[in-house]
Amino acid sequence: MSRRIWLGQCGMAGLGTLVPPAGWLLGQAPAVIRREGVRPAAAQGVASGDVEHDRAIIWSRCDRPAQLVVRWRTSERGDVRGEVIGPAVHEGTDFTGKVDVRGLPAGQRIVYEVLFQDLRDLKNWSEPAVGSFVTPASPEGPARPVKLGFTGDVCGQGWGIDPARGGMRTFETMHQQQLDLMVHLGDTIYADNPIEPEVRLEDGSLWRNLTTPEKSHVAQTLDDFRGCYRYNLLDEQLRRFQASTSLLVIWDDHETHNNWYPQGRVEDARYQEQSSALLAARARTAFLEYQPIREHPRDRQRIYRAQRFGPLVEIFAWDMRSYRGPNSANLQTVLDDESAILGRRQLAWLKRRLAASTATWKVIASDMPLGLVVRDRHGCEAVANGDGGPPRGRELEIAELLRFLRDRRIANVVFITADVHYAAAHHYDPARARFGEFLPFWEFVAGPAHAGTFGPGQLDPTFGPEAKFIGIPRGMKPNRPPSEGLQFFGTLEVDAASRVLTARLWNAAGRELFRQELVPV
Repeated sequence: MSRRIWLGQCGMAGLGTLVPPAGWLLGQAPAVIRREGVRPAAAQGVASGDVEHDRAIIWSRCDRPAQLVVRWRTSERGDVRGEVIGPAVHEGTDFTGKVDVRGLPAGQRIVYEVLFQDLRDLKNWSEPAVGSFVTPASPEGPARPVKLGFTGDVCGQGWGIDPARGGMRTFETMHQQQLDLMVHLGDTIYADNPIEPEVRLEDGSLWRNLTTPEKSHVAQTLDDFRGCYRYNLLDEQLRRFQASTSLLVIWDDHETHNNWYPQGRVEDARYQEQSSALLAARARTAFLEYQPIREHPRDRQRIYRAQRFGPLVEIFAWDMRSYRGPNSANLQTVLDDESAILGRRQLAWLKRRLAASTATWKVIASDMPLGLVVRDRHGCEAVANGDGGPPRGRELEIAELLRFLRDRRIANVVFITADVHYAAAHHYDPARARFGEFLPFWEFVAGPAHAGTFGPGQLDPTFGPEAKFIGIPRGMKPNRPPSEGLQFFGTLEVDAASRVLTARLWNAAGRELFRQELVPV
């Protein structure tokens, strides 16, 4: 093909990049066939996220500088419905790229293809990397059933990818659930947990990890943090799962280092860089590069956001890490910057969005549980302080939110969380609480997806929680490997006709462990 014919058929797509003729991408091979390994490759697969009824973020990563192109349709063999020319990926973004695809039909499975055009050889195109997701029904339209999953905690405590033991099996189990949406509740990586080649188990056998240079030490540089995400994506089951559904992802501490807060220091001899704030800045950059997140147009640092999934469900994904005060004994009597865990600005946003929501169910996706006591060397890491009395410390902010929900009569609120590395179902009731100014609610805990299993934790009675289910044996030794099967995820399903929400907790083998039906009020 001559240069003139090529330009005429393709057209310029900005910055000198070219878009191939339509027949090239769907069902027809490019005119120039490259040897394997010479063509651009999307080895880390594809992912979609922050999906609305008419738009979605599509993510992928190339192995070289390339132009990102996305095409979508509404069936595997249907006609192309839209094409978006994305950014040029390059070293500055670790060759990752995202496209905000607009004009999608509501309540429809979308099949998309990601292609990369080699910027050094414009005739050289990658094979298509294919994924799919479901768009929500329009908030004003008829209700459709919704099924979302949730979990957290991936590749923690040195438990990496052992292909002989099936890799990250929980993701294949979740893939079989055919979810409309997956909520990842944080600890998407363990930047502070190196992966050793072998770990000897109690029975004498060896857990043999895949290893990479970046995962051989704690993450400190930007490329170290990027390498943690690249490591997780070595797992075929994780890649297949991410290609099959959309994601809503938040973060917690291990994306940076254990129990970090902005004012803190690592105080760990393995680290040359001790500033938590500086490490978190690098960690946030890698997190935003590798997750299919729609970044806020005026505040790139902001991770908290809401996602409406039709008339039945709205998810409020908050950030309990970026705006907290220092970890302490957590016994302050005044709500200020020292006792905050959400921060005034985020809490005000949350109140506005909850008050304005017309969804039947309001799901708060929390990176840490409300009633479980989680301690660190400074005192408390999570919300609960363990004193069992009226709200103090970070409990003050949660009490303000719960009181607001009661006073504004905002019902049908459910919390989902991870962080503590076991599965549980907690019911909070003002009749049992030291602080009773709230409506009863449920909190469902799930995880780890692929990490060490711990627990159970102590429940603080301030907000009246009761453990209705605990998914691990009493007296269990801590840090159980994934090979023992104590890996967990949860699902929430809302029926379109009755609007009943059914919460379930599952293990890695796909066995249902707990079920609770909630009737809307």
